[in-house]
Amino acid sequence: MAGEWRATTLGDVIELKRGYDLASTQRTPGPIPIVSSSGPSGSHTESMVRGPGVVTGRYGTIGQVFYVRSDFWPLNTTLYVRDFKGANPRFVAYFLKTLDFQAYTDKAAVPGINRNDVHRAEVLWPPVSVQEQIAHLLGSLDDKIELNRRMAATLEEMARALFKSWFVDFDPVRAKAEGRNPCLPAATAALFPDRFGEGGLPEGWSKASLLDHARLISGGTPKTEEPTYWGGPILWASAKDVSQCADRFLTVTERTITRRGVEESATRMVPALSTVVVARGATTGRHCLFGREMAMNQTCYALHSEAQRPFWLACTFSALVAELVHGAHGSVFDTITTTTLQTAKIVHGSDEVISAFERFVHPIYERILSLVEEAVALRALRDTLLPKLISGELRIKDANKDVEAA
Repeated sequence: MAGEWRATTLGDVIELKRGYDLASTQRTPGPIPIVSSSGPSGSHTESMVRGPGVVTGRYGTIGQVFYVRSDFWPLNTTLYVRDFKGANPRFVAYFLKTLDFQAYTDKAAVPGINRNDVHRAEVLWPPVSVQEQIAHLLGSLDDKIELNRRMAATLEEMARALFKSWFVDFDPVRAKAEGRNPCLPAATAALFPDRFGEGGLPEGWSKASLLDHARLISGGTPKTEEPTYWGGPILWASAKDVSQCADRFLTVTERTITRRGVEESATRMVPALSTVVVARGATTGRHCLFGREMAMNQTCYALHSEAQRPFWLACTFSALVAELVHGAHGSVFDTITTTTLQTAKIVHGSDEVISAFERFVHPIYERILSLVEEAVALRALRDTLLPKLISGELRIKDANKDVEAA
């Protein structure tokens, strides 16, 4: 296969161009995505480039590549492909992901990329028929990953909507109080009171401390200069991992530690299905569920349900977190302290109602976790295949076998 490819320069097969200025005061929200060096960054009513397109960072975030299906507006901090010269656009996006853009940055205080330098990059370029096969193969993985993401998001919306109905809007209580059918199985409907009591809460319900229903776990960092603490089999989550968790569950981390690293440091093992929140820094309040048992650093807190109600606790915390961040203390960044969590109050229904909610949403969250784990495996496969396919090291038919197996 490699014999059909030709050695050339990047500028001979595609043309890059700088994006366009668009001040925030000039933007009108609309259907057109605005793409910055870090990806989609708002929307506008007008486009500057017809889709599909490919964008990468010129200043700011360098090295990330974005494939845009629709018409779009690339900002002036980006380079976009103005002319594909007959190449498959999605293949070009995958190809540019393997290019070392850092090799083409200047030495300025704020490094940037000169498109003329990138155009001189020496590349091995396949024929269009091979481009299309590679784009289709890798695209099928990315499409499945995106489908999983949308399915997981829809499922979580369902769980959160049920939580809001029961524990925020009190819909079943309101329906019973007004003589209406609460539209629940009879056994479940019977768990709800039919009137409201003090403070506007359902009769018999109360405000309770968050930590009455969760064990608080803090984290720590093994000594970074001790090599025997790092690179082991134990996942170790940082605030960055939690903040950048695009899925509901965190199942992989940037760094790992050894058992010795756990035993000889302040970090502790956090059980799977615990809710974990960034407690300090610029991303205070970002939170997720741990999909597996793992350790974490001291910038995070974990909340673990000892009563085996992890998903009720997760929904409760999600409904509360904005209030926690708003009331957080800190001079430079907001900080969620142990006192913040100790004084946090939640609506506590009867144990029977909480257990019923957990039974309803447990299969939903189990399905979300399954979708997340599948997407993680597909990303790993894609990232393994990508450089091999782009370089010509791996043949399409052999890569197809790996994809079919996955």
